[in-house]
Amino acid sequence: MPSEQPPTIMSTDQTPDEQKNINVCKQYMSIAYNPKENKGASSVQHLCHPDAWFWSPSTFPGCTTPMDYAASHSHVMASVNDLHIVRYDQAWAKDGHVLLRYTAEGNFKGEPYMGIEANGNHARWNAAAIFEVEEGKIRSFTKDWDQKVMQIQLGWAPVKESENPRWNLEALRHPEEAREKKE
Repeated sequence: MPSEQPPTIMSTDQTPDEQKNINVCKQYMSIAYNPKENKGASSVQHLCHPDAWFWSPSTFPGCTTPMDYAASHSHVMASVNDLHIVRYDQAWAKDGHVLLRYTAEGNFKGEPYMGIEANGNHARWNAAAIFEVEEGKIRSFTKDWDQKVMQIQLGWAPVKESENPRWNLEALRHPEEAREKKE
């Protein structure tokens, strides 16, 4: 595991086994979200059961295993080549299940993405990774992520200007500032 893991903001007391499960999942994420270490499926295979499954049909269609996800994610990181996890907003485990809700960010400075040339745009977003761990290896991984914010921030999704904050380009590019204006 890399020497420096992103900080965890909120957690609970964990048993030693629960903490081991969290550590396995964070190790998986540290590889899957590292443009230098993620070389595709083989990069994370040692952390997963051979028959492990993955579920996130709306954001990663066609991916059925955690290894497929790592392979698919390596293509995104070719375009966002400094992509990284900023922090774990929440991290906890119970009875073989692990939740990692996290904030990630990166800049579109790498290879073209789906025919779109790199523009240097910055994106920051949140997602949740829900794992099942058995005997020290990942049995399942469910990802919950609204990719719209990231895609708009990077310039990958067209948006017509709108006053509605759900479709306002500046509000989507800078969600924290938009939130502060509302409060």
